[in-house]
Amino acid sequence: MKNYVIKILINGVGVYVASILAKPHIEFTGHGIGLVGTVLLVALIFGLLNTFLRPIVKLFSMGLLIVTLGLFTFVINALMLWLTSKISEHFSVAFHVENFLFAIIGAVIATATSLILHALLPDDKKK
Repeated sequence: MKNYVIKILINGVGVYVASILAKPHIEFTGHGIGLVGTVLLVALIFGLLNTFLRPIVKLFSMGLLIVTLGLFTFVINALMLWLTSKISEHFSVAFHVENFLFAIIGAVIATATSLILHALLPDDKKK
Protein backbone atom coordinates (compact mmCIF):
# COMPACT_ATOMS: atom_id res chain seq x y z
CA MET A 1 0.00 0.00 0.00
CA LYS A 2 2.83 2.37 0.90
CA ASN A 3 4.52 1.77 -2.47
CA TYR A 4 1.25 2.43 -4.30
CA VAL A 5 0.82 5.79 -2.53
CA ILE A 6 4.42 6.73 -3.38
CA LYS A 7 3.84 5.79 -7.03
CA ILE A 8 0.69 7.92 -7.15
CA LEU A 9 2.54 10.90 -5.65
CA ILE A 10 5.43 10.50 -8.09
CA ASN A 11 3.01 10.24 -11.02
CA GLY A 12 1.30 13.38 -9.75
CA VAL A 13 4.61 15.24 -9.73
CA GLY A 14 5.33 13.92 -13.24
CA VAL A 15 1.99 15.11 -14.59
CA TYR A 16 2.42 18.47 -12.84
CA VAL A 17 5.89 18.94 -14.39
CA ALA A 18 4.37 18.06 -17.78
CA SER A 19 1.71 20.73 -17.23
CA ILE A 20 4.40 23.30 -16.47
CA LEU A 21 6.52 22.45 -19.51
CA ALA A 22 3.61 22.05 -21.95
CA LYS A 23 1.49 24.98 -20.76
CA PRO A 24 -1.16 25.99 -22.04
CA HIS A 25 -1.78 22.68 -23.83
CA ILE A 26 -1.72 20.66 -20.60
CA GLU A 27 -2.91 22.53 -17.56
CA PHE A 28 -4.25 22.42 -14.05
CA THR A 29 -6.56 25.27 -13.19
CA GLY A 30 -7.03 24.31 -9.53
CA HIS A 31 -10.60 25.53 -9.02
CA GLY A 32 -12.51 24.50 -5.92
CA ILE A 33 -10.10 22.18 -4.10
CA GLY A 34 -6.96 24.14 -4.93
CA LEU A 35 -3.98 23.25 -7.04
CA VAL A 36 -2.50 20.65 -4.67
CA GLY A 37 -5.85 18.90 -4.24
CA THR A 38 -6.40 18.90 -8.00
CA VAL A 39 -2.94 17.44 -8.65
CA LEU A 40 -3.53 14.72 -6.06
CA LEU A 41 -6.95 13.87 -7.49
CA VAL A 42 -5.58 13.72 -11.05
CA ALA A 43 -2.68 11.57 -9.81
CA LEU A 44 -5.20 9.19 -8.22
CA ILE A 45 -7.22 8.94 -11.45
CA PHE A 46 -4.01 8.45 -13.45
CA GLY A 47 -2.80 5.82 -10.98
CA LEU A 48 -6.08 3.89 -11.13
CA LEU A 49 -6.03 3.91 -14.93
CA ASN A 50 -2.41 2.72 -14.93
CA THR A 51 -3.24 -0.03 -12.44
CA PHE A 52 -6.38 -1.44 -14.03
CA LEU A 53 -6.66 -0.36 -17.68
CA ARG A 54 -3.03 -0.09 -18.81
CA PRO A 55 -2.24 -3.84 -18.43
CA ILE A 56 -5.26 -4.70 -20.58
CA VAL A 57 -4.23 -2.22 -23.27
CA LYS A 58 -0.65 -3.55 -23.18
CA LEU A 59 -1.92 -7.11 -23.54
CA PHE A 60 -3.98 -6.28 -26.62
CA SER A 61 -1.16 -4.25 -28.17
CA MET A 62 1.59 -6.80 -27.49
CA GLY A 63 2.28 -7.20 -31.22
CA LEU A 64 2.85 -3.46 -31.66
CA LEU A 65 5.02 -3.37 -28.55
CA ILE A 66 7.23 -6.11 -29.96
CA VAL A 67 7.43 -4.64 -33.48
CA THR A 68 8.30 -1.16 -32.16
CA LEU A 69 10.72 -2.54 -29.56
CA GLY A 70 8.65 -1.06 -26.76
CA LEU A 71 8.29 2.45 -28.15
CA PHE A 72 4.53 1.94 -28.43
CA THR A 73 4.57 2.23 -24.63
CA PHE A 74 4.72 6.02 -25.08
CA VAL A 75 1.48 5.88 -27.05
CA ILE A 76 -0.12 3.78 -24.28
CA ASN A 77 1.10 6.27 -21.65
CA ALA A 78 -0.31 9.11 -23.74
CA LEU A 79 -3.63 7.29 -23.97
CA MET A 80 -3.72 6.94 -20.17
CA LEU A 81 -2.93 10.67 -19.76
CA TRP A 82 -5.57 11.64 -22.31
CA LEU A 83 -8.16 9.40 -20.64
CA THR A 84 -7.22 10.97 -17.30
CA SER A 85 -7.97 14.36 -18.83
CA LYS A 86 -11.35 13.19 -20.18
CA ILE A 87 -12.35 11.56 -16.89
CA SER A 88 -11.21 14.67 -14.98
CA GLU A 89 -13.27 16.91 -17.24
CA HIS A 90 -16.29 14.62 -16.81
CA PHE A 91 -16.08 14.92 -13.02
CA SER A 92 -15.27 18.67 -13.16
CA VAL A 93 -11.70 18.23 -11.95
CA ALA A 94 -9.66 21.14 -13.31
CA PHE A 95 -7.21 19.23 -15.54
CA HIS A 96 -7.12 19.42 -19.32
CA VAL A 97 -4.98 17.98 -22.12
CA GLU A 98 -5.67 19.76 -25.42
CA ASN A 99 -5.29 16.81 -27.82
CA PHE A 100 -3.56 13.47 -28.29
CA LEU A 101 -0.34 15.03 -29.63
CA PHE A 102 0.11 16.98 -26.41
CA ALA A 103 -0.83 13.85 -24.46
CA ILE A 104 2.18 12.15 -26.08
CA ILE A 105 4.43 15.09 -25.19
CA GLY A 106 3.05 15.14 -21.65
CA ALA A 107 3.46 11.38 -21.29
CA VAL A 108 7.12 11.60 -22.31
CA ILE A 109 7.74 14.41 -19.80
CA ALA A 110 5.79 12.66 -17.01
CA THR A 111 7.58 9.36 -17.68
CA ALA A 112 11.01 10.99 -17.62
CA THR A 113 10.17 12.84 -14.39
CA SER A 114 8.81 9.67 -12.77
CA LEU A 115 11.89 7.68 -13.77
CA ILE A 116 14.18 10.30 -12.23
CA LEU A 117 12.17 10.45 -9.00
CA HIS A 118 11.99 6.64 -8.72
CA ALA A 119 15.76 6.47 -9.19
CA LEU A 120 16.26 8.93 -6.33
CA LEU A 121 14.17 6.87 -3.89
CA PRO A 122 16.01 4.43 -1.66
CA ASP A 123 15.54 0.74 -2.44
CA ASP A 124 13.28 -1.02 0.09
CA LYS A 125 14.79 -4.47 -0.50
CA LYS A 126 17.11 -5.66 2.23
CA LYS A 127 20.07 -7.85 1.40
